[in-house]
Amino acid sequence: MQRISPSVVMRNKSVRWVVLGLLMIAGNLHSAFSLARETCNKPIYLTFDTGHMGVAPYIAEVLNRQDVKVTFFVANELTQEGDGTLGQYWQKWWQQRAQEGHSFASHTMDHVYWLSDEATHHTTKPDVQFWVKPSAGPMKGQRMLWDAKSYCASILQANERIKALTSKEPLPLFRAPGGKTSPALLTSSKACGYLHVGWSDAGFLGDELPSERFPSAMLLKKSLANIKSEDILMAHLGIWSRKDPWATSVLEPLIIGLKERGFCFKTIEHHPKYAAWVSTHSSQ
Repeated sequence: MQRISPSVVMRNKSVRWVVLGLLMIAGNLHSAFSLARETCNKPIYLTFDTGHMGVAPYIAEVLNRQDVKVTFFVANELTQEGDGTLGQYWQKWWQQRAQEGHSFASHTMDHVYWLSDEATHHTTKPDVQFWVKPSAGPMKGQRMLWDAKSYCASILQANERIKALTSKEPLPLFRAPGGKTSPALLTSSKACGYLHVGWSDAGFLGDELPSERFPSAMLLKKSLANIKSEDILMAHLGIWSRKDPWATSVLEPLIIGLKERGFCFKTIEHHPKYAAWVSTHSSQ
């Protein structure tokens, strides 16, 4: 039997202690990061509305690299590649976001803009209808008169589609395209189980503004200076009209800069304004 020298034994023990020490340090760091995430008292809520999806893979990379969870408000919009944001082409991308722990909510199926209310009077009580215009889908660009049931159906249709793609239950929340609503529309959508989510003034990140007048560096500086705790931030998964894509220039520096200022990122169901509603109206 081969004898092992004492010096080899000591070296092996030393290596074990070094490895053990490194593991303990890594564990302590992980615990510290987890504790910081749990005890953060400056939460902000980053949200993305659907878009042409050209920057979607890059956005996913950044969110993973920075360990940031967001909320996606989904509609079936025209894309640079594939059969629309909620088409089969993008299913794997959405599935991966669901597995990573991001949240989903409706942006109406065909990205339907509210234009105005139309009051109609029946014999029993007044009813309200809405002039709307989809920017996607088979009725794209057409001005239509919808009742509350039709509008709620559009919210539900987007939710059902993202659930079919990901097997994840969407939130009982929605965002109207362009943030355009009326008190009557909000009352109607709430009655059918959906609370509207807008964005904070400082949370308008400006990715849909023309880059010639609003360069990325300007938008980044403004956001870092003005965003405050509890703000809801809003950007898109691609904007057709902007020549210099916002996401590739601003997203990661913005996240890093906000973290350095003590902010943490949470999904929208944790916002104080929506947490109780989600808890009592969720299908999960």
